Amino acid sequence: MPTSNSLPSPGRLRAWFHQRDLAVFQRVADRHWPGAEPVLPRLSRSANHGLLWFGAAAGMAALGSSARSRRAALRGVASLAVASAAINTVGKGAVRRERPIVDLVPVMRQLKRQPFTTSFPSGHAASAAAFATGVALESKGWGAVVAPVAAAVAASRVYTGVHYPSDVVAGAALGVGAAFALRGVVPTRGQLPAPGRPPASAPALAQGEGLVVVVNRESGSATATAGLIRDVLPLAETVECAPDDLSACLEKAAREGKALGVCGGDGTVNLAAAVAATHSRPLAVFPGGTLNHFAYDLGIETVQDTAAALTSGDAVRVDVGRFRPGPNGPGGAHGYFINAFSLGVYPELVRTREHWAPRIGGWPAGVLAAFEALRGSRPLTAELQGRRRPLWLLFVGNGMFRRVGPAPGRRHNLADGLLDVRVVHGGRTPGLRLLAAAVAGPLTRSPVHAAVRRRKVRIAGLTPGTPYAYDGEVAHSGTELIIDKLPEALTVYCPMPI
Repeated sequence: MPTSNSLPSPGRLRAWFHQRDLAVFQRVADRHWPGAEPVLPRLSRSANHGLLWFGAAAGMAALGSSARSRRAALRGVASLAVASAAINTVGKGAVRRERPIVDLVPVMRQLKRQPFTTSFPSGHAASAAAFATGVALESKGWGAVVAPVAAAVAASRVYTGVHYPSDVVAGAALGVGAAFALRGVVPTRGQLPAPGRPPASAPALAQGEGLVVVVNRESGSATATAGLIRDVLPLAETVECAPDDLSACLEKAAREGKALGVCGGDGTVNLAAAVAATHSRPLAVFPGGTLNHFAYDLGIETVQDTAAALTSGDAVRVDVGRFRPGPNGPGGAHGYFINAFSLGVYPELVRTREHWAPRIGGWPAGVLAAFEALRGSRPLTAELQGRRRPLWLLFVGNGMFRRVGPAPGRRHNLADGLLDVRVVHGGRTPGLRLLAAAVAGPLTRSPVHAAVRRRKVRIAGLTPGTPYAYDGEVAHSGTELIIDKLPEALTVYCPMPI
């Protein structure tokens, strides 16, 4: 039986481990790696301070054709941030290991500027692994593109002589762990439960036969998406319309086709939903706008998603929000919304964003619009459910919005019969109040923010001409508004969860 004296001491274990680590390092230094000399040192330098990964994320967001690409880019950057924080606050201070002797590596491989921090673990390897893992958790396709680059960056740290192999392995493990830790706090879209949706009967339209798709040529990426629709659904009729002609085009398409298709943003889909519900036609949604909330809440991110549902005849029933009087005044028809209705600072934000978006782009215009709306706004005064009060914001969602991470995001059920009503009360510092409301989430009550479920909302005492927004469109009210729902009024093609 071995005695305690026969067990190796921690010092001897560390020495043995260091010898093996150094032996691998020297084999890498002595070996000639064809093609690596002009690539790996440059790649290693480009990853300093995460610049390579920030550039990759920007490229993914710009070149990606779906929200999945943007989510993958955002998760990759967030995972990198978590890994970097862990490395800089704990990792580098826990093991104060000196870096390898750089003279062992040929001069042509050495970096011009040698790092001065401790060696264990490798921050570059951690960042590379965290970014690649975060990307892959949202998009396997982009993950396959990024993974070889991340592996090359990690290998370059040994190749250039600034890290031992174990530094790189430990850093990579920490980076992977950071990405999965972030997923535990902020779930990926694939982790979220499949939305509850009552199934509906709809005709199966193989290759789009019997489908008429109306495309808003002025909406986001709709024109490019229209080309994909023609490729994937060659028997569908595709009609491109100017915004002023959309209503007439949608009415004609609903009369002529077995199903109505629409390609555009949420405002365009809003018009199509009202027409489809009126004519009892199933609706096929192709995301072609900037945000595409309705399509994404249905699980539709690409043309292929909608095409698969059309081919198999998979469809669901969803609620439609309704308000009266509608945008044409007391004598006109009801107004409808499929996402949200709002009063207060948001309509002004929408109006400013739409003004600047063609000039500077959607996201910069949104930031500018938020700043302008909060800087110049005063709370409106209205009677809500019988009580008069000042309000910065009244939000009424078509269905309950669930949390995705720290803020409300996706709707779990588009046929729950409920309105998600959120109020930001009047007072000073509207920006802080709106931020507090966003962080508080659904179904909370505070002096700043309240959120409740309702089936009907009555708003009275409005100043005539008060702006309101519905699905990104802006109109003006009279003195009173009544908001309710049409339960399961719309049938929409929707891919079924596997």
